[in-house]
Amino acid sequence: MRLWIKDPLAILAAGAERGIVVEGAEIVECIARGRSPAIRPDATFDASRHVVLPGLVNAHHHFYQTLTRAHPVGLGKELIPWLAAMERVWERMTPEALRIAVRMALVELLLSGCTTAADHHNLFPPGLEDAIDIEVEEAMRVGLRMTVTRGSMGISEKDGGLQPDSIVQDSDTILSDSERVLRLYHDRNAGAMVRVALAPCSPLAVPKRVMEGSAALADRYDARLHCHLCQSPDEDVYAMQAFGKRSVDILEEAGWLSSRAWVAHGIYFNPAEIERLGRAGVGVAHCAASDMLFAKGICPTKDLEAAGVPIGLGVDGSASNDSSNMMEAVRHSLMLGRLRYGASVTHLDALRWATEGSARCLGRDDIGRIAPGMQADLALYTLDEPRFSGAHDPIAALVLCGAHRADRVMVAGRWRVIDGAPEGVDLAALIGRHKAAARGFG
Repeated sequence: MRLWIKDPLAILAAGAERGIVVEGAEIVECIARGRSPAIRPDATFDASRHVVLPGLVNAHHHFYQTLTRAHPVGLGKELIPWLAAMERVWERMTPEALRIAVRMALVELLLSGCTTAADHHNLFPPGLEDAIDIEVEEAMRVGLRMTVTRGSMGISEKDGGLQPDSIVQDSDTILSDSERVLRLYHDRNAGAMVRVALAPCSPLAVPKRVMEGSAALADRYDARLHCHLCQSPDEDVYAMQAFGKRSVDILEEAGWLSSRAWVAHGIYFNPAEIERLGRAGVGVAHCAASDMLFAKGICPTKDLEAAGVPIGLGVDGSASNDSSNMMEAVRHSLMLGRLRYGASVTHLDALRWATEGSARCLGRDDIGRIAPGMQADLALYTLDEPRFSGAHDPIAALVLCGAHRADRVMVAGRWRVIDGAPEGVDLAALIGRHKAAARGFG
């Protein structure tokens, strides 16, 4: 069926003033001003009240943390004390709790206009060995496109690390399960709904064998690599003390300094490291909300981008951002960027990072833009709320006036949000189940 999304109030695409035509899972035509579709459409959607964006792409998250938002043991703490306290809570995660946490994260993202998400799941206490399988099942159920990352932590307190013994795994288990989920779920085809990446927590949180083995598996299966890197200056202090080298050097020695990798946060790189990352094509997921919460610094987005680094956006964990809203992440990144770079950072930069930039981080060239041949992943917003009254530029208004919920969302040509409600999801029941599960982590 050919669907004409007709005459939008505004659209973030060139030559599409009269809208776009979707057939199956793809965009097949952009309709310029004064034109009509080349082939008569089978159906028309009147988009005259809507601002149309490419579906937003979330490049970093921790879905399981939706159950521990605003948790008392984490309030008012710096990053490392917060993490140490929260991991004692998260070690109680069960398959049932994870499933409802993942479902809530997916729905919350979808309602904000997010159509693709990468989740960094690195929590594997006993009994949660099938965590990645649960995430894939829930993504398929909700209909959000995903890069599911098989995370890992392999250095515990008994080894001199930060993590409790209960949530880490040995190297053999990590690498074996990484290959298992790659074989089962990684789809390299255009339009894939599920891809798998390998994601040790950080180069400092797993043995070198896991970093090197993950790189080898990623090369073998043509998959992506992901980790946290340089969120805090303490990381390089520790790296120099423990290994006699900086974090980026450790990354390079493990075979990760390539366009196959993207990292989360990326605040504390020196100028030479920024150039190295740019030459290699390593991406950075800017996580503005959590970086503000922990007051660790501001990602040098413009410097990284100028060096050739793809910049994407991530909402980060829902216990450090306390929200899974990608439109909020767009606004946060704009405002934080202004603090560092002034007016040279615009709303269009922030939207580009949340769409094309995040897609590049995930190694995808079939999402993140509105153009013929791209996947029909779209987020449609209205400007009917008081916050938008008086706004003159509809696209700028979404960012500057604080849009936070989409009216319609399409993934792979299928409406997944209609009139602000997720299709096939009883939202009230989901909230009730999620709140009940969260009480188990009090």
